[in-house]
Amino acid sequence: MKSCAIVILNYNGEEMLKTFLPSVCKHSTYDVWVIDNASTDGSIDFLDENYPQIQQIKLSENFGYAGGYNEGLAYLKGQYDYYILLNSDVEVSASWDSVLIAWMEAHPAYAALQPKILSWAAKDTFDYAGAGGGFLDAYGYPYCRGRIWDSIEKDIGHYNDAIDVDWASGACMVVRATVFHELSGFDSDFFAHMEEIDLCWRMRTSGWEIGYNGSVEVYHLGGATLDRASPKKMYLNIRNSLSMIYKNETSFRFFRIFLVKSLLEHLAALSFVSQGKKEFSNAVLNAYRDFRLKKNSIDKFRPELDGREVVKRQGKVTLVFWNWKVLGKKRYDQL
Repeated sequence: MKSCAIVILNYNGEEMLKTFLPSVCKHSTYDVWVIDNASTDGSIDFLDENYPQIQQIKLSENFGYAGGYNEGLAYLKGQYDYYILLNSDVEVSASWDSVLIAWMEAHPAYAALQPKILSWAAKDTFDYAGAGGGFLDAYGYPYCRGRIWDSIEKDIGHYNDAIDVDWASGACMVVRATVFHELSGFDSDFFAHMEEIDLCWRMRTSGWEIGYNGSVEVYHLGGATLDRASPKKMYLNIRNSLSMIYKNETSFRFFRIFLVKSLLEHLAALSFVSQGKKEFSNAVLNAYRDFRLKKNSIDKFRPELDGREVVKRQGKVTLVFWNWKVLGKKRYDQL
C-alpha cells in the first residue's frame, strides 16, 4: 500500500487547474489524482495535454463535493494510507504534503489534520475556510482561530502551533483512509458545505482526534464553487448544519439547540426581508422546510458503544454569534 494520495475534486474548473496545479506539481511528494465531477468545460482536455502524469477518475455526473469525493475515493480504497483532500483553488508551499503526513505518522490518535490556510488574494490574511483551526460553539456554529463569523485576522505568526481542533477544513485536509471508509465518508446528502465538519464530528465521536498544524501554509482562493454570500450557500449551510446536529447529538440536546437556532435564523430571515434581500430570507425558510421534509430519513450517527459521553468541544464559547455581534469580539483571542 502506498502512503498518500493528493486528491483534487474538479467540476468545470479549467481556469483553477491552470492557476493552481503548477504549485501542486512543483511542491508535492505524493501521487496526485483528479476526480472529475462530469465537467463540461475543457478541464479533461487540459489535464490530458498538460499533466499526463496526473491520474484521473471520471465520474458520470456532478455528485457535488461530498458525493464526488465518496465516489472517487471508492476507486482508491485499499491503495493508500492517507488522502489529502485539496480544493482545486489552493496554492501549496514547499514540502507541504510530506510535513503533514510525517505529523500524522507521528500522531496515530488523529484521523484528520489541516494546515494553516491563508488567503491567496491577500497572503498575509487568514482564509475564511479553516484559517488557524476550526471549532464549534455549543449550538453547532463553526468559527476559527483567525476568523470569527465574517471578521478575518491578519497572520502575525500567532497560530504557527499544533493544536487539537473540532474540525479540519475541506479546502485542505489529511484523512486516514481507513477511517474515512469505515465511517462511510462524507454525507452525500449534504452535496456541499458542512460535510467535513460532520465527518470530523463523527470521527471524534468514534474516539479519534482532529489536528491543526500551523507550520504548513497553503493559500486558498475561496468562492470558486459558490460565493460565500450567495443565497445558495446560505441555504446549504443552514440545512446541512441542522442535519449534522440532528445526526450527532442526543434527541434532548438537538431539541434545545434547534429552538435557539430556529429563533436566531428566523429573525435573520425577517431582517433580510426588511433589507430587501428576499432571496436570502427564502434561503433560510427553504433550508428549514427541506430539513423537516427529510428529517425522518436521516440516519442518526451512533457509535457501537451505547451510553458514551458527549464529545467535549475544543471551542471555548457557548454562542459565537452573540460574542461577535453583541459583545463585539472580532478576534479569537478576545473570546
